[in-house]
This record gives sequence, structure tokens and C-alpha cells, in this order.
Amino acid sequence: MANRMPDPLMVGRVIGDVMDYFSPAVKMTVTYNSNRQVYNGHELFPSAVTTKPRVEVQGGDMRSFFTLILTDPDVPGPSDPYLREHIHWIVTDIPGTTDSTFGNELVSYEIPRPNIGIHRFVFILFRQKRRQTVVAPSSRDHFNTRIFAEENELGLPVAAVYFNAQRETAARRR
Repeated sequence: MANRMPDPLMVGRVIGDVMDYFSPAVKMTVTYNSNRQVYNGHELFPSAVTTKPRVEVQGGDMRSFFTLILTDPDVPGPSDPYLREHIHWIVTDIPGTTDSTFGNELVSYEIPRPNIGIHRFVFILFRQKRRQTVVAPSSRDHFNTRIFAEENELGLPVAAVYFNAQRETAARRR
């Protein structure tokens, strides 16, 4: 029997803290500044993620529509995330085989600025049942991915990826 690599979303406790286990159904590529691709568990500096990333969806077809969320489950700090989760971005109605620029920005992109400890920033992609059915949350704080998915009939995610970020010290900001 072949050794299966542990799922990085489980290792990073994204599955569990943010969402339930799912089987990826489409390929999602998240790239900052046209050259910095997001890989599970890799660290990105806050100064490298100040502009909206390009999020490409490969899979589905032009009749499929997707919702993308970017959430931080570690607010205000990973040891006591009592504000869990904080929503950083929501884009809906993204046609399959395109990217997030073709969607409808429901919640504008907010730059990740962690203060305490290492935060996980999680991109989660859901397939919508139909267009224009996703409603914006009332607040960025105390967001809950599972409840949001349930309220908007999104089901389980079809793709997810996360990066880690921590506050940059002046010395690291060269």
C-alpha cells in the first residue's frame, strides 16, 4: 500500500478549525503579485499580500459558479482566537474556468495584518447551486465558514489552500 502524504489542511488544523473534511473537486490557484503562488502552510509576509491575489478556478465549466472566501481563524491570536473567524474577502458568482476578477466582490479585500503570533489565512472555494444566491455576512468578525456555507446552501468546499503570516518586524521588512 502506498504511503499517502498527510493532508496539509489537516496538519495545519484548517480542517477542524474552519471546515469539515472534503474531497477537492476543482483546482484553485492563488497567486499574489503575479509570481507568488500560495502553497499550504508556506509563510508569506504581510507586505507581500497587500494587493488582491489572482485566484484561478480550473474545473467546472462556464455554467458553474463559485464563491471564494478568505478567512483568518486566528484572531486576535492563535493561542486565544476568541474573535474567530475574521473574513478578509468574499467573491461570488465566479464562472468556472475563469478567475476571481470575473466574480462579484461581496466583501472587499482586506489586507492580512496579524498582530500576535502566526495566523493562518485560508482561501476556500465553494460551488454555488445558482448565481446571485450568496448573501454577505453582517460583520467581518465572528465569521463562521460552516454556518456561512449552510446559510447560503454551498455544501462542502471544492478547493482550499492556506498560508501563514505573522507581523513583520522592522528588521525583516528590508
